[in-house]
Amino acid sequence: MSIRVSSMSVLPPVRRDRIIAHLPQPFRQEAALHITNDFNNKVKTACQEQRTGTVGFKISKVIVVGDLAVGKTCLINRFCKDAFDKNYKATIGVDFEMERFEVLGVPFSLQLWDTAGQERFKCIASTYYRGAQVVVIVFDLNDIASLGHSRQWLEDALKENDPTSVQLFLVGTKKDLSSPAQYSQIEQDALRLAKEIHAEYWAVSSLTGENVREFFFRLASLAFETNVLAELEKSGSRQIGDVVRINSTSSNLYASSKKKQPNCCQ
Repeated sequence: MSIRVSSMSVLPPVRRDRIIAHLPQPFRQEAALHITNDFNNKVKTACQEQRTGTVGFKISKVIVVGDLAVGKTCLINRFCKDAFDKNYKATIGVDFEMERFEVLGVPFSLQLWDTAGQERFKCIASTYYRGAQVVVIVFDLNDIASLGHSRQWLEDALKENDPTSVQLFLVGTKKDLSSPAQYSQIEQDALRLAKEIHAEYWAVSSLTGENVREFFFRLASLAFETNVLAELEKSGSRQIGDVVRINSTSSNLYASSKKKQPNCCQ
């Protein structure tokens, strides 16, 4: 999907409750993708100096996978719409939401792809896996089998993506339904799996909203940081005139000292 840069100027401002100024902390330090308390210094400096390349106009693709009825759609709807629908309807194929953020003063968007958990829709859903920067594997904290199936969902997702360039999150849902003893037991298994597959672990409740906002802010922040670092690495071989000016008033953000680049972004 490509979005013309000229259309970006007509988008409404990022919602005030989608502004991220500091790196949100993980749910559990022992199963975290990022163990420091703040953004990478290179990222902070680049944002301050407006050297983040095209990242302000890039979209990170997030695919949400997991068994039928584990709560994938409810998780996304709680964050995007602040709503919880008790009348469950199975997702057919895929659903899609877009969420816009401002991270360290730079606009950033997430594409959230809600994929079907039913076996008969797997072929449809898997066609949308390709090109994901983030994979969220969802399981039900009250269903140990759904945790066990997480490995297969991960394997399916990685068939369409480079395993070295994808960030993984393992998310347990329906925390409100778990007794303390039940939750403690399954959490140990989930933490063990998260470490094995190099994923960050979270436990949430879409019904109450517990940890949902914190999870998505953490996800957006880490995806943003990864994008900026990748862009900075690429920009090392660019000429200064080729670097995007984020706050430029010109409709051609890719204006170069030698030649103009296409007025669009990938």
